Amino acid sequence: MKRLLLLPALLLGTASFADNGNYEISPMIGYNLAEGNIGIKGDDHFLGGLELQYNYKDSKISPELSVLYSPSADYEGTGDTSITRTLLNGVYAFDKVGNITPFAKAGLGYEFVGTEVKNYNEDGLVLDAGAGLKVPFSPSWAFKAEALYLAKVSSAHNDNADNNLIAMVGLTYSFGATQETAPKEVVVVEKKEVVVAPIVVVVAEKDSDGDGIYDKLDKCPNTPANSTVDVNGCPISMDDDHDGVLNAQDICPNTPAGEAVNSDGCPATVNLQINFENNSAAILPSSNERLDRYADFLKKHTNYSAKIVGYTDSRGSESYNKKLSLKRATAVMQALVERGVNPSQLTATGMGEANPVADNATAEGRAQNRRIEAELTRN
Repeated sequence: MKRLLLLPALLLGTASFADNGNYEISPMIGYNLAEGNIGIKGDDHFLGGLELQYNYKDSKISPELSVLYSPSADYEGTGDTSITRTLLNGVYAFDKVGNITPFAKAGLGYEFVGTEVKNYNEDGLVLDAGAGLKVPFSPSWAFKAEALYLAKVSSAHNDNADNNLIAMVGLTYSFGATQETAPKEVVVVEKKEVVVAPIVVVVAEKDSDGDGIYDKLDKCPNTPANSTVDVNGCPISMDDDHDGVLNAQDICPNTPAGEAVNSDGCPATVNLQINFENNSAAILPSSNERLDRYADFLKKHTNYSAKIVGYTDSRGSESYNKKLSLKRATAVMQALVERGVNPSQLTATGMGEANPVADNATAEGRAQNRRIEAELTRN
């Protein structure tokens, strides 16, 4: 019994192997075929045992500790006899054949023979060698079978030593560190160069003169707003009334052809065609429509001023004619003010019979010379 107490100590002694691998523990049962030359009754007997194996991660050779026990090996004349064998082996694992792992092992151990006879000692050193296989049926469990040959090399009766052939089967349970598995395939992901598209900043183009042509393309950068221009931003010559002022700048777009105009296309001097009573400054009603139109123009274009100039024909004295022409010019100026024109836009003067536009020798010529003109100027 004391000898059996060595088993826990030996098992614990192998624990230091667990740092770098995994354990296998295998409870086994089997049958012992003995030569019988030391007097065992019936020679053969059943046995059981426990095997503890440590597997290195990087080696095919593993240490194994085995304890085999035969409780009923009777020797003649010794009464009940038991045999305990403690073996230390090196186990070599061959490459797998399908799902089967074959192995071979060899080592040495010690055999303890227990009898009821005092001073009877058959204990001794044994050598062993064997082979077997393991077939897993789950990640942790496997079926194990092996055959082992034992040769006793020392005992009290060396000439009568016993050799044994043992056949055993059992289950193997693996535990401890994770068993090494087949390396996983390393998938190399090709690193693709990431091309970052440049950020395009769209800068709003300027068109300072508002003619629809961007400044960088505009060869005439200061054309007035709303002018009709070509692809270079230069004004297209459009002058419908042919007064020399383009439509875009022409405030008076319908001046008669050939009439003198100012820079805005308006007549520099216009005959208002106002009619008066004979030798009087009283305006005839037939002139009201023309006064209304001219008053509207001045009210719309307050940046213009008009000088109202009165003329007469050559009949009568020069001084009389000058006074009459001033009275008539003043009457027209007053009529425009009454129609809403700002008085600051108006002045009046009389020129008498000066600057005739026709021949005073004829009635028709004298009628043309009796006139009221407005000279238009920009303020």
